[in-house]
Amino acid sequence: MQYWILKTEPTTYSFQDLMRDKKTVWDGVRNFQARNNLRAMKEGDLAVVYESVGPKAAVGVAKIVAEAYQDPKTKENWSAVDIAPVKALKTAVTLDDMKADKILKNMSLVKQSRLSVCPITKEQYERLIEVASGK
Repeated sequence: MQYWILKTEPTTYSFQDLMRDKKTVWDGVRNFQARNNLRAMKEGDLAVVYESVGPKAAVGVAKIVAEAYQDPKTKENWSAVDIAPVKALKTAVTLDDMKADKILKNMSLVKQSRLSVCPITKEQYERLIEVASGK
């Protein structure tokens, strides 16, 4: 299993929208590195949903339910995946929280803040969940 960060602008599509919809197409990625990360995702992988506007925080966990396929919004060589919600985080984990944590500060989200789809390690994922649960 692999772990990921998916960034979204909550005014465009929030984690609450995903909870309501039960499943969505994660499309519109127009960066080659992020596209390649989408293509590396496997069904069952987990992704932390990070809302990049407002408090800038990780707010929920989603599961990859369909591996990469042609982005339906373009004929160019871009990809999309399908995701479904797993759970909302008990407490949002802000970017400042991540920067202050010895494990989370090394996440690609912190180091490459403009990348919308980032891999994270199992240790980083587990620490993020731990911080969100108040531990």
